[in-house]
Amino acid sequence: MARLADYFVLVAFGPHPRGSGDGQGQILQRFPEKDWEDNPFPQGIELFCQPSGWRLCPERSPPTFFVAVLTDINSERHYCACLTFWEPVEPTQEGLCARDATEQDEEAAEGSPGALPSPAPGPPGQLFAPKTLVLVSRLDHVEVFRNSLGLIYTIHVEGLNVGLESVVGNLLTCVIPLAGGSQRTISLGAGDRQVIQTPLTDSLPISRCSVALLFRQLGITNVLSLFCAALTEHKVLFLSRSYQRLSDACRGLLALLFPLRYSFTYVPILPAQLLEVLSTPTPFIIGVNAAFQAEAQELLDVIVADLDGGTVTVPECVHIPPLPEPLQSQTHSILSMVLDPELELADLAFPPPTTSISSLKMQDKELRAVFLRLFAQLLQGYRWCLHMVRIHPEPVIRFHKAAFLGQRGLVEDDFLMKVLEGMAFAGFVSERGVPYRPTDLFDELVAHEVARMRADENHPQRVLRHVKELAEQLYKNENPYPAVAMHKVQRPGEASHLRRAPRPFPRLDEAMVQWIVDQAAAKMQGAPPAVKAEKRTTVPSGPPMTAIVERSGGLHGNSARRLEVVRNCISYVFEGKMLEAKKLLPAVLRALKGRAARRCLAQELHLHAQQNRAVLDHQQFDFVVRMMNCCLQDCTSLDEHGIAAALLPLVTAFCRKLSPGVTQFAYSCVQEHVVWSTPQFWEAMFYGDVQTHIRALYLEPAEDREPFLVCGGSLGRGMGGPGSRSPVALRQAGEAPVQEDERSALDVASEQRRLWPTLSREKQQELVQKEESTVFSQAIHYANRMSYLLLPLDSSKSRLLRERAGLGELESASNSLVTNSMAGSVAESYDTESGFEDAETCDVAGTVVRFINRFVDKVCTESGVTSDHLKGLHVMVPDIVQMHIETLEAVHRESKRLPPIQKPKLLRPRLLPGEECVLDGLRVYLLPDGREEGAGGSGGGPALLPAEGAIFLTTYRVIFTGMPTDPLVGEQVVVRSFPVAALTKEKRISVQTPVDQLLQDGLQLRSCTFQLLKMAFDEEVGSDSAELFRKQLHKLRYPPDIRGTFALTMGSAHTPGRPPRATKDKGPSFRTLSRNLVKNAKKTIGRQYVTRKKYNPPSWEHRGQPSPEDQEDEISVSEELEPSTLTPSSALKPSDRMTMSSLVERACCRDYQRLGLGTLSSSLSRAKSEPFRISPVNRMYAICRSYPGLLIVPQSVQDNALQRVSRCYRQNRFPVVCWRSGRSKAVLLRSGGLHGKGVVGLFKAQNAPSPGQSQADSSSLEQEKYLQAVVSSMPRYTDASGRNTLSGFSSAHMGSHGKWGSVRASGRSGGLSTDVGSRLAGVGPAQANGAPPDPGFLRPQRAALYIIGDKAQLKGVRPDPLQQWELVPIEVFEARQVKASFKKLLKACVPGCPATEPGPASFLRSLEDSEWLIQIHKLLQVSVLVVELLDSGSSVLVSLEDGWDITTQVVSLVQLLSDPFYRTLEGFRLLVEKEWLSFGHRFSHRGAHTLAGQSSGFTPVFLQFLDCVHQIHLQFPMEFEFSPFYLKFLGYHHVSRRFRTFLLDSDYERIELGLLYEEKGERRVPQACRSVWEYVERLSKRTPVFYNYMYAPEDAEVLRPYSNVSNLKVWDFYTEETLAEGPPYDWELAQGPPEPPEEERPDGGAPQSRRRVVWPCYDSRPRAQPDAISQLLEEMQRLETELGRPPERWKDAWDRVKAAQRLEGRPDGRGTPSSLLASSVPHHRRSLGVYLQEGPVGSTLSLSLDSDQSSGSTASSSRQAARRSTSTLYSQFQTAESENRSYEGTLYKKGAFMKPWKARWFVLDKTKHQLRYYDHRVDTECKGVIELAEVEAVAPGAPTMGAPKAVDEKAFFDVKTTRRVYNFCAQDVPSAQQWVDQIQSCLSDA
Repeated sequence: MARLADYFVLVAFGPHPRGSGDGQGQILQRFPEKDWEDNPFPQGIELFCQPSGWRLCPERSPPTFFVAVLTDINSERHYCACLTFWEPVEPTQEGLCARDATEQDEEAAEGSPGALPSPAPGPPGQLFAPKTLVLVSRLDHVEVFRNSLGLIYTIHVEGLNVGLESVVGNLLTCVIPLAGGSQRTISLGAGDRQVIQTPLTDSLPISRCSVALLFRQLGITNVLSLFCAALTEHKVLFLSRSYQRLSDACRGLLALLFPLRYSFTYVPILPAQLLEVLSTPTPFIIGVNAAFQAEAQELLDVIVADLDGGTVTVPECVHIPPLPEPLQSQTHSILSMVLDPELELADLAFPPPTTSISSLKMQDKELRAVFLRLFAQLLQGYRWCLHMVRIHPEPVIRFHKAAFLGQRGLVEDDFLMKVLEGMAFAGFVSERGVPYRPTDLFDELVAHEVARMRADENHPQRVLRHVKELAEQLYKNENPYPAVAMHKVQRPGEASHLRRAPRPFPRLDEAMVQWIVDQAAAKMQGAPPAVKAEKRTTVPSGPPMTAIVERSGGLHGNSARRLEVVRNCISYVFEGKMLEAKKLLPAVLRALKGRAARRCLAQELHLHAQQNRAVLDHQQFDFVVRMMNCCLQDCTSLDEHGIAAALLPLVTAFCRKLSPGVTQFAYSCVQEHVVWSTPQFWEAMFYGDVQTHIRALYLEPAEDREPFLVCGGSLGRGMGGPGSRSPVALRQAGEAPVQEDERSALDVASEQRRLWPTLSREKQQELVQKEESTVFSQAIHYANRMSYLLLPLDSSKSRLLRERAGLGELESASNSLVTNSMAGSVAESYDTESGFEDAETCDVAGTVVRFINRFVDKVCTESGVTSDHLKGLHVMVPDIVQMHIETLEAVHRESKRLPPIQKPKLLRPRLLPGEECVLDGLRVYLLPDGREEGAGGSGGGPALLPAEGAIFLTTYRVIFTGMPTDPLVGEQVVVRSFPVAALTKEKRISVQTPVDQLLQDGLQLRSCTFQLLKMAFDEEVGSDSAELFRKQLHKLRYPPDIRGTFALTMGSAHTPGRPPRATKDKGPSFRTLSRNLVKNAKKTIGRQYVTRKKYNPPSWEHRGQPSPEDQEDEISVSEELEPSTLTPSSALKPSDRMTMSSLVERACCRDYQRLGLGTLSSSLSRAKSEPFRISPVNRMYAICRSYPGLLIVPQSVQDNALQRVSRCYRQNRFPVVCWRSGRSKAVLLRSGGLHGKGVVGLFKAQNAPSPGQSQADSSSLEQEKYLQAVVSSMPRYTDASGRNTLSGFSSAHMGSHGKWGSVRASGRSGGLSTDVGSRLAGVGPAQANGAPPDPGFLRPQRAALYIIGDKAQLKGVRPDPLQQWELVPIEVFEARQVKASFKKLLKACVPGCPATEPGPASFLRSLEDSEWLIQIHKLLQVSVLVVELLDSGSSVLVSLEDGWDITTQVVSLVQLLSDPFYRTLEGFRLLVEKEWLSFGHRFSHRGAHTLAGQSSGFTPVFLQFLDCVHQIHLQFPMEFEFSPFYLKFLGYHHVSRRFRTFLLDSDYERIELGLLYEEKGERRVPQACRSVWEYVERLSKRTPVFYNYMYAPEDAEVLRPYSNVSNLKVWDFYTEETLAEGPPYDWELAQGPPEPPEEERPDGGAPQSRRRVVWPCYDSRPRAQPDAISQLLEEMQRLETELGRPPERWKDAWDRVKAAQRLEGRPDGRGTPSSLLASSVPHHRRSLGVYLQEGPVGSTLSLSLDSDQSSGSTASSSRQAARRSTSTLYSQFQTAESENRSYEGTLYKKGAFMKPWKARWFVLDKTKHQLRYYDHRVDTECKGVIELAEVEAVAPGAPTMGAPKAVDEKAFFDVKTTRRVYNFCAQDVPSAQQWVDQIQSCLSDA
C-alpha cells in the first residue's frame, strides 16, 4: 500500500528579492510540515508551479492544471500536480510591481498556455497574482489529482460548507494499493466519490492516450526517429505552448521505450530559470514552453520536436541510426495500418461500409503493442547470451554483446550496437536478466511468440490481429474493471473565475491537518500490511535466436563440400599425409572465409586435442598454425561468431617439442590478431567460463557430464547462452541438437534463487565462498592465458607496443569500475623494482601487466571478489608475466635454430641491354588487386595471384617475378613490371601475407602504364630494406636532372648528372654546332629560369644583362628589342648557315616541303609567287623558345613584325601555319591563347590610330595586320553553289541540334549577338523533323578564317566588321582536368582492391565517373568540326590554352583525319615529330620526369591523343598502315623514358642538352637505339607487329569519325595484361622461349602434341594464337629455312602476295571472296573493318614468335655478346659491308650443345679476319662471328644426330677454335672442299 499524496503545498506570488520586474514563488503553507521519513520534501517546487516565471496579470485567467515531474537523487520520480488560479493583488504588492501594461499583456499571453476564453478585465489598474495548489505524490494518478485539487478549489470558490482542513487531511491520509489490479473507492469528505484502479502489473507503463496523441501531433516518421534518438542516447527537446501536452508527449515517448527504462535526465516541463540545463553534455528528454524556442535553436546537438507545428528538427551534426531493415519498413507499415485503417481500403472499387475506428485509448494501446512486438523481434533470444557470473548472495549477470550481434547477423548495424552499449540496456540486463522473478507481458512475448511473429511477417492482417490482441492485454492492464462506478466530484460553476471571489484562499489550520494525519498513521500501525505476495517464477528463455534476415553466405555458401575439404585436410595433417594436406591447403584457406568452415575447423581440432594428439611434429604444427591464423584473420575485435573463443583453449593445447625440455605452443604463432588485445573479448570469455564452472557447482554429480563432449568445447561456452550449451553454435554447425534434460545455467540459477531463503545461514555462507573461489581461480587462469597471447615470442622487440594499439589506448581510458590506482600502483612498483636491465623488455612486460591488471580489476569487482583476494591477484600478475617471459626466451632461442622452411628460389628477370639492377630481389608476395582475372575470378582460369617471388629494381623498370602460391596452378612464372618512370603513386599498406596470414608491411605501386604492384614484404625483408627500396625507387623516378634518366644514362660510361665531354674535331661536328647554336641563343635572349611552381614562358631582356645562376625571380620584360638581335636573313653568318641546314633536315621542314608550303631557298630569295614562306626568324629560338627553328608565315609579313605579334599570345606562341589542304588550299594554323591586352586591341572598331599610341595598341594592330595577311594569302575559295558541308554534317551527325550546340556547352549564351555557331552550322530555326534547315538561312559567304578559342578568353569580343575572320568560342577542359580524369581512369581500370559488387556495373560506373571518354568525345568533336571547315575552304586557327596541350591534340587529329599521308607509319612519325616534339609539347613537364616536376603530377595529354587515334582506328580499320599495337607501343614508351625521343619540353631544350643532332654524328653508340623511331624501323624489318594487314586506303579520304560517347570503346591498352612475361612493349624481353617444332623427337618417339592451354591475362593471345597472315608468313620463313634458302623479308613476301591478288582479281572479273584484303569491298568500310578486326583472322597484333629464332639463330644474348666484341675491335673500319666479303655462301651449322643444325649465310672476311654468319643473304644484321685468329685447325668432320639427311658424309667439316669446335655441312662435297681451302688460305695469309 502507498500514500496517494505525500505533500500538499500552497504557493503564492512574492516580489523578487532584488526588486526586478518578475516575482518569485513563495511557499505559503505545506502539509505535513515535517518531512516523511521515507520521502523527504522535494526542493524547487515553486519553480515548477509556474514554469514560465511568476508574473502579475492584468486580467483574471481561468484556472490551469498540469503535472510536472521531478526526479530525486535516487532516480525516484515525484509527480507534482499543479492547479493555478488568479487572485487580485493587495495594494502593497501592486506598488511593488507597477509596470508598463503592454508588457504585462504580452507576458500574460505567454504565461497562460492553451487557448483560453478571453478573460474579463477587473477594475481599471487592478492586477492579479497567480496562486498554485500543489499535490506531490510518487504515484501517477493524474485524474485523481485533477479531481482532488479541483474539489479544494471548488470548495473555496463556491464557498461550500466543508472544512478545507479535513479535505486536505483526508487527501494526505488516503492509502491505496500499488498494483495487482485492485479497485479502491475514496472520498475526501465533501460528498465526493472517486474510484482508483491499480494496474495489473507494475512493470508495464501507464500511458492513457499519450502515445496516440504523440503520433497525432508528429506523425509516424517523426516519432520513429525520436524513438531511435532516445534509444541511442541523443538529446530530445519537446516544444509546445501547453504544459499538459509536454508532459503527455514525454510520458508517451517513455512508454514506447518499454521494456527499456530511460535512465538519463527526464524533465517533461523545464522552468525558464533552469534553461541552461539544455546545454548539459548528457542525453536528456526535456519539455520547454514554445515561448523559449529561440533559446532552443542555438543548441547544436539537440533534436527539437515541435508538438504544435508537428515537426522534428535534427541538426546536421547528429546522426540518428535507423532501425535495422526489414524491421524499419515493417514497423512503419504496421503503424500506418493502426493509425489510418482506411488507407488499405482507399483504392477498393467497392469499399466496405465505414470501419469502426478504435477509441483514442485503444489506439494508444495498439501503437504501444507495435513497439512491444518490435522489441520482442529485436531482442529475441537475448537470454541465450546472458552469462550467470554469480548466483549468491545476489545474482550477477553479464550480457555477451558480441555473440548476440553475431548470431542476429547485425554486427554492422549501427542502431543495435548503440542500443546494446547504452545505459538503458545495461539496466534491462540487470533487471530482466534475473532468472527468478515476476514475469510480465514482454517476457511472455519474447519467449513464446517469436515463431508466430516470424510466420506473420508477410501477412499484414495477421500482424494486425496480433497487435490488437496485445493491445487488449495492455488495455486490460490499465483498466482491469471496465464497468467502473462513476466518479462524483463537485466542480465550480461556469465562469466562476470571473466572479469576484469572496476572499483570498484562506490560511489553513496546520494543527488540525496534522491531527488528522497522525490519527490515520496510528490506525495504519495496527492494521496488518495488505501486501499481495508477488508471484515469482523462472523466466522462460524462449527459442534460441536467429538472424533478423536470413542472409545467404554469399560467395562462401557453406556447402557440405567445403566442410568436407576442411575435415579431410585436418585428418591428413594428423595422419601425417603431408603431401595430400598440402594439395588441399589452398582450398581450405579459401573455405575458411566462411563462418561454418571456421566452426568446423575448431570442432575438428578440438576432437584431435581430446584424443591426446596435441603434440605435433614441425610440419603438422606449421599446418595447424596456418589454418588457425587464417581463421583468426577475419575475426573482428568483437569475435562475434565465437571463433577466437573456440580456438583459445586449442592454442594453449597444440605444441611441438623444440628440444628436450623446450616446448613451443601454438599461441606463440597466432598473436598477430587484433582480437587478443580487446578487453571486451577477454571479459566475455571469462564470464562464459565462470558460468560453466558455477553451473557445475550446483549440478548433481551425476548430471555434470563434461561439457566438451557434446559441442566443440568452448565453442559453445564462448557463444555464451544459458550455460555452456549454446544451441546456436551447435545448430549452425550442423550437429545434433542438445538433449532437453540438460539444464542451462539460468535454470540452475533460478532453482538456487528459489531455495536461497530456505537455506541456513552457514549453508548460505558456504555457497557464497565456493562461488567466490571459483571466480578467483578463473581470474588466475585468465591472467595466465592473457600473458600467453599478449607477450611476443621475441620479447626484446617492443613490437607489441606498435601493433597492439588496443593496449596503448587502454592505458589512457580505463573502463574499469574500480579506480585505477590499485592496478596502477602495483604495475608501477613492478616496473621499478623488477631490476630489469633492458628497458624495452620491461616496457613490453609493463604494458602487459597493466593490461591484465585492468582486466582483473574490472571482472573481479563486477563479480564481487573481496578486496583481499583482488590485492593477492595484483601481486601475482607480475610474477606470472615474468615467468612466462623467461619460458619464452628459451622457446625463442630454440625456434631460431629450426631449419628455415624451404622458400622457392628467386627467378631473375631478363634485362635489356644497358639495363642494370639497382636493388636485388626482395622477397615479396604479389597480392591480387581489384582486377579479378589474375585471381581466377569470374573469367575462369587459375588463381595466379597471390604469387610468391621477388621484386627487382633496375635502372629502367620495377619487376616482380615469382610463382603462384596455390600449388594447384602449376609451375607458371608470373611477371608483372612497369618502367620506373611510369610510377604515379606509391603508398605504404599493411596487409596479410597469403601463406602465413601474418600482418606485414607492404607497398602499393601504381603506374600510368596501367599496372599495379600490390605486394607484402616477406618477414625476412627488414623494414630498412623496404625503406631503402622506396628511397631508391623515388630517386630513380624523380632524378634531380633530366640527364639522370635511363634513356640518357643507358650504356654510357659517364656518371649521370654531368653532360658527356665532346672531343675536339677538325670539322665543326653537330655537337659543337648545337653548342654554338645554344650559345648564340643565350647571348640573344639570356637564360631562362623555371621557378618550381609554374612553367614560366621564356622572357625578353637586354642582351648585355648579366644573369646570375642562382637568380630565381622572373626576368622583367623590356618591350623593345635591340635591332642587332634579329639579323636579316641575307646576312647569315657561316655557323648560322650550318644551323640552317641542320634545321632544314628536321621533320617540320620535310613536311612543309611535302605540302608545298614554300622551300627555304625561295624564302631566302623571296620568291613572291608563294603565299607563304619559311621564316628562319626563330632559328636562334629567340622569339619563342617552344617553337621550332623554322616557321611558316605569310609571305607579306616581315620578320621583325613577327616579334611584336608574338607578344599578344601566351608564351609568345604566335599563329603559324602547320598544314595546308591539298584540295581546298585552306590552311590550318596553331597558336597559344591570346593575352588579354591583345584581344581588346584586335577587335576594336577600326578608328585611326592616335599619335601617342601605347605599346599594347601597336602590338595588337600588328596582330590584326598579321591575321589580315593570313587571310589575304589564301586563295579565294568560294563555290558558286555555296557548298553546305557543315549543315549536312550537322544534321547527319548531330540530329537537329547543330554541331555548335554541343561543342560549346552553354548553347546560345555565348555573348555573340549574331550567333556564329548557329549561322555556321546552318541551324536557324531547325526543321521540326530534324531535316537540314532551309538553305535560305545559310550565310551567303563563309568567313575566310575561323579562330577557335577558349570561351572564357573571348568573352565580350566583337566580331571582325568585315567578316573576314570569325571567332568560335568553345569550352575546353584544362590540363588539370585531364590529370584528375586520368587518375580516376587508372583507378577504374586497375582498382586497388576488389569491388564491393562484382560484375561489370561497378567498372562502368567508375569509368563514367572518370569522364575520360567525355574528354575524348570533346576532342574528336572539335577536330571533326575543324576538318569540316578546312574541307569547305575556310582556314582555321586553333588558339587554345598555352598552345601546347589541347591545341596540339586538336591540330594533330585534324591533320590525321584530313591527310592520308599521316595515317602511314612514316607519316605518323612525321606528325608526332612535327606537332608534338618540334612545337614544344612539354613531355618532361607533363610526365613529371624530374624532381622539379614531382609536385605537378602526371598529365597524359599525349596518351589522350593516342586514345583518340585508337578510336578513329577502330572506326576506320582499313585507313591506317600501322596496327593498334603501334599506338599501344607509343603509349607505353612515351612515359617509359627508354628512348630519348620523348624527353624534354622543346627542341631548344633538346639542342641545349645536345640530343637533337647527335644521331647524325659519327660517334653513334652502336648497341642501343636512342630513338623510338629507329627502334620501330628496326623491328618492322624483322616482324610485321606494327603493320596493319587490312591497310587498303582510299585516295584522299577525309575521315569523319563518330564522336558520341556511345561510339567510343575503352582502349584495351588500359585493361589487358600478360602475366607470363610482363608488358609486351619491350620486344627483346617479350620473346619467350621458342616452342619446339612438331617433329620426331631424338629418341624416335611419336611427335609431341603442340596443344597448349591459353589462359586469360596470363598468355599473350596474339602470340599464342597469331592471326592467319602472321602465321602464314612465319610458316614461309620456316619452310625456306628448312629448304636451306635464306628467308626473304616478310614485307617483300606480303607485297608480292598483294600484287598477285590484285592481278588475279582483274582479268576475268571474278573477285576472290575469301580474300582478306577487303579492298574489293569499299562500301561497308567502316563496319566491315571492325568485324574483321575483332575476328581471330584479322587480329593485327601479331607478335610473331621471334622470327629469327625459327629461322635458326642462336639465342639473342650470345648474339649480343658477339656483336659487341667485334664492333669494339673494328670500330675504325667504317667501310660498307659488301666491300669486305671475300667469299660467301650457305652452310649448315650445328648449334651449340643440344641445339639443332640450321642453314646460315656465311661470309668470309679477309680484311677483318672473320667468318661471319647471317640468317639469310639480304640480312644486314650479323648473327655471330668466328674470329680466325682463334682458329687452331680445319678438319673433315662426321655427321651427327639431326644433321641434314641427303648430304654426302664428305661434305662435313669441323673448325676447331680455342673455345669450341664448330661443325659445318656444305650442300655438296666440292663446295665443302672450297670452303676448307678458302679458310686455310686465309689462315696462311695471316
